[in-house]
Amino acid sequence: MPKRISFDPEPRDNFLEGKLLIAMPGMPDPRFEKSVIFMCAHSAKGAMGLIINKPIEGLSFGELMEKFNITVTTLTPEPPLLFGGPVNMGRGFVLHTADYGTPDATLPVTSTISLTATTDILEAIAQGRGPAKSVLALGYAGWSDGQIESEILANGWIHCDADPELIFDVDCDAKWETAIGKLGAQVAGLSADAGRA
Repeated sequence: MPKRISFDPEPRDNFLEGKLLIAMPGMPDPRFEKSVIFMCAHSAKGAMGLIINKPIEGLSFGELMEKFNITVTTLTPEPPLLFGGPVNMGRGFVLHTADYGTPDATLPVTSTISLTATTDILEAIAQGRGPAKSVLALGYAGWSDGQIESEILANGWIHCDADPELIFDVDCDAKWETAIGKLGAQVAGLSADAGRA
């Protein structure tokens, strides 16, 4: 389980927590091109999120469970397996609906979305007693203090409210445009150079 982050109570310090971070067109880092990131934590000390629209090719949930010696059946759901970000790709994170949780391992991010990073939730999903909806991410996106704010000011990212439907029900290929659409903006009208002098 990742170390719990203590959040500063001032709203300005955690304004991204529970939001979607959306890469602007022209994102210079190819790892984040057209990324949609659910922000799990944001404080004066930094930020952490999971990319929710980049599937890992060639590896299924069932195959991953075999590596953990967790038994799956034909009734086991197949939550998407995603590239969560370039940091610590050997670690898995399950983003899920708030109908599942354990006191010591689950971090409620919003009233409807939680994060769990222990094998208990994988076993629960495999046995059909896990959350109603979930995605499994390997790795995460992380920023040091002030870094994400600087990237937003440089027009690298925009953000909007998150909703479970976009996270869990929209196809990965459509998440970026759907997230942009939540802002009421035309994708073609966005520019990476907007606001620069």
